[in-house]
Amino acid sequence: MKLAFIATGDIAQPTFRHLITHGPRPCLLITQPDKPVGRSHSEFLPPEIKSLAIENGIPVWQPERIIEIADALTDLHPDIIVVMAYGQIIGKDVRKAAKKAIINLHASLLPKYRGASCIQSAIANGDTETGITIMRVIRELDAGDIISAKRIPIGKTETAGELHDRLANLGPAALDEALKILAANPKAGTPQNEAEVTYAPKLLRENGRLDFTKPAAEIERFIRAYHPWPGTFTEVFVKGKTKRLKIFPPVEIAHYLIGPSELAVHEGQLLIGCSDGAIALSQVQPEGSKPMPATAFANSL
Repeated sequence: MKLAFIATGDIAQPTFRHLITHGPRPCLLITQPDKPVGRSHSEFLPPEIKSLAIENGIPVWQPERIIEIADALTDLHPDIIVVMAYGQIIGKDVRKAAKKAIINLHASLLPKYRGASCIQSAIANGDTETGITIMRVIRELDAGDIISAKRIPIGKTETAGELHDRLANLGPAALDEALKILAANPKAGTPQNEAEVTYAPKLLRENGRLDFTKPAAEIERFIRAYHPWPGTFTEVFVKGKTKRLKIFPPVEIAHYLIGPSELAVHEGQLLIGCSDGAIALSQVQPEGSKPMPATAFANSL
């Protein structure tokens, strides 16, 4: 079987590495261009998965727009094309390059959370489980027929970063299962239930602003869901000035009544008020400072 792999995000690395070791060995990696870094943008940082491909002698293509290599990909005659966290829409000319199937590994239990912030959404909404769904790639984002899915529970204190890593490690088993299903039945796939579709759009840094008029349990989930990206923050009034305060997990729900967004020190803990109580902070980063224990920040109030 000739297999091409299209990916950029770190979540794809365990699956790519598994294919290199156990097969079918990818004949090609398509990934995003190297990113300029530094103030002058004179240096470029390659995706880590590119380095993995080069170390193992796998050719790498990095088009600015994937449509640019559609003809060349077709000429390779791949049987299967696997997509995972690539970052571009896969157009028709690329989709039809696969002789048998083009499939995508998505980090949610579709049709729930189509889109980029699927891991964050599962935690923020209080879901108890998530997983990797493998579906066919069609024109509409994450909407193709489902071939298989692997499920895992979400830990009660788990952050998005921690869940991301566990889902990454679930990828190899999920793909192995899907490839076996396709080998037995190349047309396999179950349509998604459109009545159950939800969306998880791409997050911006501003999406991490906390709203303390919400319940403490919801805010606690939000802080875990948005760590490490985009992070969570609020504004606090300190010594006559309003400053941005980043808040890091873990935080605990505290049964102590203070007004929403109000700060208080109680029994050695720094609290911030919510609609139904408060949360106790463990680590914060005041604007213009480095991350510090919340107790250290409390001493500056």
